Amino acid sequence: MTRTLITSALPYINGIKHLGNLAGSMLPSDVLARFKRAQGGEVLFICATDEHGTPAELAAAEKHQDVRTYCDEQHQLQADIAKRFGLSFDWFGRSSSPENCELTQHFAAALEKQGLIEERLDEMIYSPADRRFLPDRYVEGTCPICSFERARGDQCDNCGSLLDPVRLINPYSTISGARDLEVRQTRHLYLLQSKLQDEIRAFIDHHDDWPHLTRAIAYKHLEEGLIDRGITRDLSWGVPVAKDGQARPGFEDKVFYVWFDAPIEYIAATREWATHQGVDWRRWWRTDAGADDVRYVQIMGKDNVAFHTVSFPVTLLGSREPWKTVDYLKSFNWLNWYGGKFSTSQRRGVFMDAALELLPADYWRWYLSAQAPESSDTAFTWEQFQSVCNKDLADVLGNFVNRILKFAESKCAGQSPSGGTPSALELALAERVAREVDTLTAALEAVEIRRAAQILRQIWVLGNEYLQEAAPWTAIKQDPERGAVIVRTALGLIGLYARLSQPFIPFAAKIMADSVGEADHLDAWPSAGVAQTVLDGLTPGRSVAAPELLFRKIDDEAISAWTERFGGTDTVG
Repeated sequence: MTRTLITSALPYINGIKHLGNLAGSMLPSDVLARFKRAQGGEVLFICATDEHGTPAELAAAEKHQDVRTYCDEQHQLQADIAKRFGLSFDWFGRSSSPENCELTQHFAAALEKQGLIEERLDEMIYSPADRRFLPDRYVEGTCPICSFERARGDQCDNCGSLLDPVRLINPYSTISGARDLEVRQTRHLYLLQSKLQDEIRAFIDHHDDWPHLTRAIAYKHLEEGLIDRGITRDLSWGVPVAKDGQARPGFEDKVFYVWFDAPIEYIAATREWATHQGVDWRRWWRTDAGADDVRYVQIMGKDNVAFHTVSFPVTLLGSREPWKTVDYLKSFNWLNWYGGKFSTSQRRGVFMDAALELLPADYWRWYLSAQAPESSDTAFTWEQFQSVCNKDLADVLGNFVNRILKFAESKCAGQSPSGGTPSALELALAERVAREVDTLTAALEAVEIRRAAQILRQIWVLGNEYLQEAAPWTAIKQDPERGAVIVRTALGLIGLYARLSQPFIPFAAKIMADSVGEADHLDAWPSAGVAQTVLDGLTPGRSVAAPELLFRKIDDEAISAWTERFGGTDTVG
């Protein structure tokens, strides 16, 4: 079986991430990783905190900390919250690692050797009040493309356009607010992306199975013409600019641009993991060391696509070294907060730590999967969140699990009963479930998270419909053997549901598996023989026990309280 490498877009180090970050990269990556592991394949799931660049410096300054201390604390916070959400990273690294420093400098040297990096005298914004150049997010202003008044120096949050600080209209310093800014000359390194225009187009053309969103963004940048990209910045925090193992003359006070070194951290984090495991990292990333049989999947929000379809491939391909490139790039639209965007910098929306104060992780995991913003931007509302969780988790799945387990406890002495032979009703159920499992498997293979959640819900519905038609509460009295078949079949469905559900709601899946003694099979994806598994039901004599209510309904009082606390578009969380 092909090995699977999965990388989630790296979350910025500047604070706990909001639900939009979770929905657009980390959660779908985790769903895929759990599914592929359950299939029995060799999987490596990599993520890391993105720690360089102006966001880190600005956030540290706001907290009156040096950047290293700030990043140390924030990395641990993000690692802890990821674990509490059940994100099953094989390694959660840091872009400030020595491995990433070494690899970034290596790539810069390789690209320069190939004639793809050159020094240029550049014009940049300088602030006399701050006595420094203002790269990227140290300067904001009006976007020259869409007129959004709070565009950042590197990218507009409103239209998604990549920007240069000198293009901003009415720019101001985000450090001091000063507007008496000047344009001065400074020397920087440029990655000559324009030289690889045709090669990058061929690379994207080759991947005609990528989602429409991914390809549309990639081709937009190709049609506009690839621009040579500055890959150094006037900052003190980042990967030092080196040449031949020494500080590059004239670049002693500069570092590599965060968007140059951040994707390289995927490789660096793999090296960290491999060192910890005592294995060879190259078999995942070097085609001359066995990476040819790796299927590499990247998952990210649409605002990161340009860097991963253009800049990172330029780095890998332009080095002329045998690096593994992405096979499938899944991009997501935005999950919005009511009518506006979630925002880390503006603290607008529900953030991951606050979410877990309100409800267990599975509520959020399910909602964000079932409403994944794949085909278009979607808006979070408390009312929709309540409706989805109550209907899907409480009324469908939870109702089925708790109802049959309590029935087995009271009428079958807490055991899976023996006796009886499956009827046409069980045969029809088994065939229908088997077909739906095949469809669910195909959806997950295609990284269609929202569709997969919809199919899984339908499989849960089948259990409720079966109980309603089979009526074990009546059969157990009139025909005990018939009642035994029904109960045994329904209990078997709980074990099957646990296995199918664990990529989405791992905590509830374990509770379900434990309740019917199927914990040893929880991480095995059902494939061949699903129909027979349904017909066999839960092994006769197996002890079962109803857990505490699997999912409690979210009541109107809670929604009112949360709405007051977090509000809508104009209220922070």
